[in-house]
Amino acid sequence: MSSPKVIFGFHAVGVRIKTAPASVLEVLFDASRRDARMKQFIARAQEAGVRLVEADALRIAKLAGSHGHQGVAARVSPTQQSHSLDELLEGLEATGTVPLLLVLDGVTDPHNLGACLRVADGAGAHAVIAPKDHAAGINATVAKVASGAADTVPYFMVTNLARTLNELKERDIWCVGTSDDASGTLYQCDLKRPLALVLGAEGVGMRQLTRKTCDELISIPMAGAVESLNVSVASGVCLYEAMRQRQSISI
Repeated sequence: MSSPKVIFGFHAVGVRIKTAPASVLEVLFDASRRDARMKQFIARAQEAGVRLVEADALRIAKLAGSHGHQGVAARVSPTQQSHSLDELLEGLEATGTVPLLLVLDGVTDPHNLGACLRVADGAGAHAVIAPKDHAAGINATVAKVASGAADTVPYFMVTNLARTLNELKERDIWCVGTSDDASGTLYQCDLKRPLALVLGAEGVGMRQLTRKTCDELISIPMAGAVESLNVSVASGVCLYEAMRQRQSISI
């Protein structure tokens, strides 16, 4: 049995209460906050039958490990997700669902990871994949920035990223990497097929082996003075273009 973890912030805790209330062991809230947002949050927690504990801001900050908790933190047990990437992909194949995966190579900043998970959830990506080395893991900061998406989007950390990409290719999943010097652009690429979008960390980009393993490299057109986008912004641009292409109507 996995040990409880801590999540904090209105969005992260609110999404967990909405999607998996039985996993919420207790919610600590700042009793000195009497604004409408806090009252609404408490009402929803009470409606879901969640245990509420009054606390001061300092106690919540100690639990959360951050002062950006907004007056809310929760102890939660892990939720049930696919145990492995293979299990997830087999489930998609069984239902005839066209995979959309986000692969992050070398993203070590928890704020960037949280933002990537949030945009992955919004665009309907089925999972986010990262290497076990040189990558951020899920922690309270990631969960806060992800605004609940850390609970809804499976995050798989793999031992060998290049090998995992090759395994995806064996399943006929097209691996598309982003690179500033690629000749083709995002908008010229077919993103409707089974797809893994591969993005590297801001500045250094993908590692050479990851780059070589991709089926295709594309660039995001840049019309201004800056040369590249933050990885979470780039993830959003790419994933929402895939979403647009896959829908029969314009977003």
